Amino acid sequence: MKHALIFNVISALTFVAAVFFLWKNNLNYSIEFTGGTAIEVVYKKPADNEAIQKTLAEIGYGDAVIQQFGTAEHVLIRLPAKEGKDGDLEAQSVFNSLCQAQSGVMEQQGDKSQVCHDAAKNEPVVKQSVELVGAQVGKELFTNGLKALLAVVLGVMAYLAFRFEWKFAVAAIIANLHDVVIILGFFAFFHWEFSLSVLAGVLAVLGYSVNESVVIFDRIRENFRKLRKATVTEAINNAITSTISRTIITHGCTQMMVLSMLLFGGQTIHYFAVALTIGICFGIYSSVFVAAAVAMWLGVKREDLIKPIKEKDTTGGAVV
Repeated sequence: MKHALIFNVISALTFVAAVFFLWKNNLNYSIEFTGGTAIEVVYKKPADNEAIQKTLAEIGYGDAVIQQFGTAEHVLIRLPAKEGKDGDLEAQSVFNSLCQAQSGVMEQQGDKSQVCHDAAKNEPVVKQSVELVGAQVGKELFTNGLKALLAVVLGVMAYLAFRFEWKFAVAAIIANLHDVVIILGFFAFFHWEFSLSVLAGVLAVLGYSVNESVVIFDRIRENFRKLRKATVTEAINNAITSTISRTIITHGCTQMMVLSMLLFGGQTIHYFAVALTIGICFGIYSSVFVAAAVAMWLGVKREDLIKPIKEKDTTGGAVV
């Protein structure tokens, strides 16, 4: 806690920078929020994303998002919604262009599945499915996502205030919102796509960060009982030090799992893993250096958690 002011200034500057980039760049919402068309295509050999992007740019879809998922042959093409454009016609136009780029001939299979044959009757590219997301549905998803985030925040505050004390509840929420805003700031700064899976990652980080804060707060309360002569700062320092090994082991193991998803999980869960990676790193930082420090600034003291014991009347005298 001797360096709490320095760390809190760093946190404040990082938080302000994240808010600035959110205000300036806004989030790059996926079609799940904005509406649009998602086209799943399968190539016979590993897909060339740059060639696909170039082909789509030639027909006016330069803003399409190309993602590989599952295998290198599977590609998901996301087209943002455009006013006056029919999603099915857009999907057909995109597949026609991809087929022509492969010098193939298209053949219908079922309602939405189409196959593009080359001269040797192979299937260089297959359109597996088309998914249309309306703008109204996207708006509802965005609204429900915000409601979920608000519900988590209020639930965490109520839990901490009931289990500990309102100062700890305020400190934990400030620390956790600090994590959330910084994650969103990264996505705004780098123009990474913000999808429902990323929102799920943000909510997971909230719960994960609260867990670390609760462990430290619980140890602080225990120290107030055991270390009667210790000051508030000494009790907090002891709580952080005594839980640091658990923090390193727990978060280290979790981070290894998340990094494996980030490196080998494919494009589908890439940004979900990115959100978790950033969130875990800042979650450790905020629980140790932000939540405990804010509780100290708010004036938490032994009497807030340990109620003084009333002295018993030992006179034994009768009431006259």
